[in-house]
Amino acid sequence: METAADEQIIAGGEKKKEPGKKNKKEGTGDGGCLELSQLPDYINPRLEMYHKLKAEHDALMAERAAKESRPIKVTLPDGKQVDAESWKTTPYQIACGISQGLADNTVIARVNKMVWDLDRPLEADCCLELLKFDDDEAKAVYWHSSAHIMGEAMEKVYGGCLCYGPPIENGFYYDMFLEDGGVSSNDFPGLEALCKKIMKEKQPFERLEIKKETLLEMFKYNKFKCRILNEKVNTPTTTVYRCGPLIDLCRGPHVRHTGKIKALKIHKNSSTYWEGKSDMESLQRIYGISFPDPKMLKEWEKFQEEAKNRDHRKIGRDQELFFFHELSPGSCFFLPKGAYIYNTLIAFIRSEYRKRGFQEVVTPNVYNSKLWVTSGHWQHYSDNMFSFEVEKEIFALKPMNCPGHCLMFDHRPRSWRELPLRLADFGVLHRNELSGTLTGLTRVRRFQQDDAHIFCAMEQIEGEIKSCLEFLRAVYDVFGFSFKLNLSTRPEKYLGDVEVWNQAEKQLENSLNEFGEKWELNPGDGAFYGPKVSKFENLPPFPASGHF
Repeated sequence: METAADEQIIAGGEKKKEPGKKNKKEGTGDGGCLELSQLPDYINPRLEMYHKLKAEHDALMAERAAKESRPIKVTLPDGKQVDAESWKTTPYQIACGISQGLADNTVIARVNKMVWDLDRPLEADCCLELLKFDDDEAKAVYWHSSAHIMGEAMEKVYGGCLCYGPPIENGFYYDMFLEDGGVSSNDFPGLEALCKKIMKEKQPFERLEIKKETLLEMFKYNKFKCRILNEKVNTPTTTVYRCGPLIDLCRGPHVRHTGKIKALKIHKNSSTYWEGKSDMESLQRIYGISFPDPKMLKEWEKFQEEAKNRDHRKIGRDQELFFFHELSPGSCFFLPKGAYIYNTLIAFIRSEYRKRGFQEVVTPNVYNSKLWVTSGHWQHYSDNMFSFEVEKEIFALKPMNCPGHCLMFDHRPRSWRELPLRLADFGVLHRNELSGTLTGLTRVRRFQQDDAHIFCAMEQIEGEIKSCLEFLRAVYDVFGFSFKLNLSTRPEKYLGDVEVWNQAEKQLENSLNEFGEKWELNPGDGAFYGPKVSKFENLPPFPASGHF
């Protein structure tokens, strides 16, 4: 990473440090903006490069609009068609043509099922949707744009190197590498004040497609961005987005300008590692949340306060149900009262299994790695497994039951009359989760799950999946839980025959339609060995997920 000399004297006799170092003591907590006395060295050269490239881009777009623009038809969700011009008309202009209120409340566009900047010209005939904050994709875009606002503030306050800054299920975060010092919760008021200043300025989000080699020059001060470019960008060009002095590698899209973010709160920080690998650089992570209405933020804050009292970790501790210990991270110790609840839940699920024709089995905890190689898990999941050597052979604790159940099915010849064969297992599983991600009972290293596998003929899939969905609904109704369903289809890297995949996906789709609950398609997100129906529980304050 290219840096300035460790320290230089600047005007007024103050010291200026290299990127990643602060000019003032961390955690002052004075509620002010805490900005460095001078912007980090990398900002002005980065901006100069950007301005030159943006001027070239704008000239090219103007030429394209003049030469290639033609009439196009834009189809709205109600079937109505709007006349537009390619390379000129934007989704925002179409929204304004419908109503200014709609335009003001639209977060992002969806063009032919792909999210699209509101100010990015349309290129051909298309289907257009205008998404508000209550849409999941729009919410992710809104929080992603909020992360960029916070990233701009972080550069001005800490002067470090930004890494990843994605939206997450409930808000967003940004990681930053600091050569020395760290982040304190005392910094939050100052960071928030700076974010509000950025929001008030209504800085436009600008998209620019740039050659990879040019971006390597632009981000040469930041070894993390260079790694992303070298290791993850496999195309000659990629995109950056700018708001104010911040320019960052980003696919986008984003809201129109920073003023669209109406309420923002920074609420948590932690340490992490580059890409979650403990042998890589330590990073500072800051979490935030934002909303299009300050009332929504107040409701969120109230919910968070109430959630503290419902936190399962607090309940487990206060009622002496369970605890965790540093000598066995991520592995729960269930105390007598907790064990009673635990065993009661197992007994309940066991009785439900029997009602539905499942047979309980017991399988080993340790397997030779050859099994995982055969199943494909070793190639895809070995980093998350606890493995060790026994008599010059590699063994591993099982992280899932699937391959063991396959061995059980395969241990003797089977007749079609045995199908469907439904095997249930309460076996102990271990997964090598990073220590920094361990969170109460929601992210652990050692656990049991009411896990089952069904061996059936192709024509039985639809009925079996429908029965599983009914099983799911029956159990969740007992506890008053609600859930959402997704169908995840064939990924780019997969095992098996395409025709078998297509048949399986079709039967899963039929099962979901017959089940009658709302579901969404998640293209390309299936497991490497098959499509899956994923469930996402609405379980505040810690949502969980699972699949079958």
